[in-house]
Amino acid sequence: MGATGQDFSSVCRSWRQFRRLSQLELALAANVSQRHVSWLETGKSQPSREMVVRLSEALDVPLRERNVMLQAAGYAGTFRERALSEPAMAPAMNVLKTMLDHHDPLPAFVIDPCWNVKMQNAAADRMLKFGTDAQLWTLDDDNSVRNVARLTLHPQGLRPHIANWSQIAPDFARRLRRQAMASVDPEVQEALQQLIALAGPEEEFALDQSELHPALPMDIKVGDIELSFFTVVSAFDSPLDVTLDELRIESLYPTNEQTRAFFHALAA
Repeated sequence: MGATGQDFSSVCRSWRQFRRLSQLELALAANVSQRHVSWLETGKSQPSREMVVRLSEALDVPLRERNVMLQAAGYAGTFRERALSEPAMAPAMNVLKTMLDHHDPLPAFVIDPCWNVKMQNAAADRMLKFGTDAQLWTLDDDNSVRNVARLTLHPQGLRPHIANWSQIAPDFARRLRRQAMASVDPEVQEALQQLIALAGPEEEFALDQSELHPALPMDIKVGDIELSFFTVVSAFDSPLDVTLDELRIESLYPTNEQTRAFFHALAA
């Protein structure tokens, strides 16, 4: 939501409105009085560190933005952000690798907030090279960074092969837009806006604010090959590190026997 630099009252109110909660609903979720929430949002009261933590939990605020809320209230941020290569992250990396390996021969990725691939299994690599321009698999300015959204949305990527593009594009755009709205990082916001632009003219999706479909399949057709699968998104439960909090595991599952057989044959 780009709350950086604001005071706590503005940050708290912005998150409450983003979650579409009334002051009473937030008060009940945080186990405080509605009057206290009102005073915090108007600046009549200043929150304790404990209150900031309680409200951020009730609002389900991501860890990076929880640090912003704490700093806006005059406190130091609590949650660290470490690179995946740091020794302290080894246990998490082992968990991620196990999840990816166990999902093979079906595709699975670990992505960051900009949809850059941090890890993937062999099936994901095989599928995303299938029928697409290999140059689009990597970003123009850094050939070591792969981006799933860009490859999916780009006119020279998977997009021409997505048979139900008119269904997929609005849901994809809404998901990207919600991510951009919830981020306080200008670089992430800009990257997501560029991806949203690839999906098509924004006015096509701006009026539809319905929830994302929980299991909308993506149907891909390349020549005589037809595939259909849906995605399940996983995340770490109660992470204490900003990096882990922002990672998502995207696992693909076949919707029919033909697709399942294709991925098993591709692995063989």
